Amino acid sequence: MAHGSVTAAAVPALRVPPHNAEAERGVLGSILLDSVRVMDLCLAHGLFPESFYVPRHRTLFTILMEMQRASAVIDMITVSERLRTSGMLQNIGGPALIEELVDQTPTSAHAEYYIELVHQKHLLRCIIDCSREAEAACYESRQSADLVLSSSEQAFLNISERQRGFVGTWPKAVNDTVAHISKLLDLGPGGISGLPTGLHNLDSKTRGLRAGEMIVLAARPSMGKTSLAMNIAECVSLGMEIGQGKIRRPLVGDHARPHPVAVFSLEMSQEALALRMLCGMAEVSSYKIESGMVSNKSVGTQITRAASQLSKAPIYVDDTGGLDVLELRARARRMRKKYNIELIVIDYLQMLNCREFARQGRQQETSAISSNIKAMAKELKIPVIVVSQLSRAPEQRGDKSAKPKLSDLRDSGAIEQDADVVLLLRRPCRNPGDEEYEDKTLAIIDIAKHRNGPTGEVRLNFDETLTRFHDRAPNHGAGADTEPDREDVEL
Repeated sequence: MAHGSVTAAAVPALRVPPHNAEAERGVLGSILLDSVRVMDLCLAHGLFPESFYVPRHRTLFTILMEMQRASAVIDMITVSERLRTSGMLQNIGGPALIEELVDQTPTSAHAEYYIELVHQKHLLRCIIDCSREAEAACYESRQSADLVLSSSEQAFLNISERQRGFVGTWPKAVNDTVAHISKLLDLGPGGISGLPTGLHNLDSKTRGLRAGEMIVLAARPSMGKTSLAMNIAECVSLGMEIGQGKIRRPLVGDHARPHPVAVFSLEMSQEALALRMLCGMAEVSSYKIESGMVSNKSVGTQITRAASQLSKAPIYVDDTGGLDVLELRARARRMRKKYNIELIVIDYLQMLNCREFARQGRQQETSAISSNIKAMAKELKIPVIVVSQLSRAPEQRGDKSAKPKLSDLRDSGAIEQDADVVLLLRRPCRNPGDEEYEDKTLAIIDIAKHRNGPTGEVRLNFDETLTRFHDRAPNHGAGADTEPDREDVEL
């Protein structure tokens, strides 16, 4: 007997999926009593036909949604007539069902409670479906465990989004686009449609960092690419421009607020990044601090002031080395859910791995990494800055200026293909053959690819001792451009 009871309990196929038929009837009856209010509640809670388990309830709710979209009057008579003309009245049980729904629902006051019950049971059924799909994938030898884990995690995280109408209709997409265009037109000339970087000269060409875009920041070693990426992360997280001295200005428009930023630092530790950013804000050389060339008395006030400001920045650093790109995507999803991340910085691409393609050569592996990062940006609907190495080709071409090209992106041409924006950073003072070699502060960003805008060069100043980039004035002198109509803020 004991053996038989265990066998019966081990057969999940005999179980009835979670549902509440009474709650489903309560929702439908409430709609028939007060269609305007209750249908709005259904849409607000993400209820749609698949939320109903009983087939005839699902069919009836489909009809009710069609009538609501057509702005038709919804009551016992109109619904019965609509079902009759569509040939589905008998399929759901005839006019008797409509009458029963109204008779068994004395008031629509409890509609929200019924809706929540139906919604929760649907969530449970979705969880069961995802679990079965994950189990089936585990038994397929064609997929690696890493890939199964990543896809299963994504499926579970997307359950709530699917309930909220994750897949939109084409008319809604068109209307949303019109609203977006209207917002862009309201910005006027020089407006920033994306997330500002804090560098006017760069934003004037890119119009900021746009949601869903993969921005590749590439350079040869020791050009300052990590510094530039972290300068942008600092500005975005604080809602302030980099500035020089104690004075900093808020970012433009609605962006003058803290934006949570996730930093995946595969090369530098969290402590090293914090030291670099803190010294940059305090305008104190980290080399002098580590070498004991300055005293606490001389720089203590500056460090304290910068620490007070930087500690408020919503920056979340993951300094795990040798991350697999699928694991990085999983961690990014969690950060997006938990902290509402609005920008991701990855430093740097060549230090990521993809075990799924590791045995197929570095070029195939890099292609997989690049495509996963692009998919992540689109999935999370936020910009992703990816720091990348350039090959030695610029130094071997015989070109005196050693200007990098898109083809110099290291390991794979897929990076160039996947990226929405490619920024190639160089510093003329690093190349004796460059005609601007004597300008020790000049840094040039070549916007080599811009899917939705112009390309061209952007000239900045770089203070190597502070690892800080600043806008370069039109006359090529040091210092940032000034805007008299902007309000300055003191740290």
